[in-house]
Parts: sequence; C-alpha cells; structure tokens
Amino acid sequence: MEPGGQGLLPDNMTEVPVGPGGVCAPADAAGAVLPEGLTEAEAEELRSELAKVEEEILTLRQVLSAKERHAAEIKRKLGQTPLNQLKMNLSKSLQEVQMSNAYVKTSEKIGEWNEKVTQSDVYKKTQETLTQAGQKTSAALSNVGTAITRRLGDMR
Repeated sequence: MEPGGQGLLPDNMTEVPVGPGGVCAPADAAGAVLPEGLTEAEAEELRSELAKVEEEILTLRQVLSAKERHAAEIKRKLGQTPLNQLKMNLSKSLQEVQMSNAYVKTSEKIGEWNEKVTQSDVYKKTQETLTQAGQKTSAALSNVGTAITRRLGDMR
C-alpha cells in the first residue's frame, strides 16, 4: 500500500496469476489457477461432473435416511426394541463363538485337563479333607446354635 492508503492497482483492476518465467497462468472462472495441462473447458466439465456427483450423494443420503426410518418403524411394529436386538445379536455371537474351531478345541482340552485333575490322588485327598472339614464345621455350627437356643431359653 502507498502511504496515502491506496494500493498500487486501481480498484477496477485485479492481480493476474503469473506462472514460471513471468508468463500469465490460466485461471478458472472462480479465479483459481488451473492445474497444468487442464483447459478451461475441461475444468468446467469437471466442475459440472463434481456438482452432479455431490447432488447424487445428497440424494442417496436422503434416501438412506428415509429407508432407516422406515426400517425402524417396521422393527417397532414387530416389537423389536434395541434391547431385544442387542440380546439377539449377543446370543447369535455366542453361538458363533461356541461353534468356532478354537472354542471347540479349547473346550476339549479343558475337559481333558479336568478329567486328569479329578482323577488324581492329590485331588481326591483334597476333596475328602474338604468334605470332612465341611461336615465338622456344620456340626460345630449346629452345636453353637443349640447352645445359643438353650441360653436364650434359660433367660426366659
């Protein structure tokens, strides 16, 4: 800007894009510089095609939205709530997992380990010990309950 606040170019003139070597670069109708090798006619054709594609995208979004609303209404009429759908999806997923090769093999392996553990002497001895301890604890608690009942009866 000049000291008086005025630009170097008069208001009715605009800057012209300059390419390499000081040659004027072609500009499109919006004033943007065109890519090298692209004519104004080609650029206009591409802009027109872009506008059509964007309009188609908008139309498809509107159609999809209407279809989703319609599907939701049908599901509501069928009593398919989001919670019920979630339950069905989880159930289906669980069935798929249970039918998977990895799950079947893992289940078989765990079954084999369970068989080996429950047939071992250490397991059997531990089971017997815990059973006896449970019986003794039960008897002791029964005796405590009886004693408390007697004491309460004596207090009357």
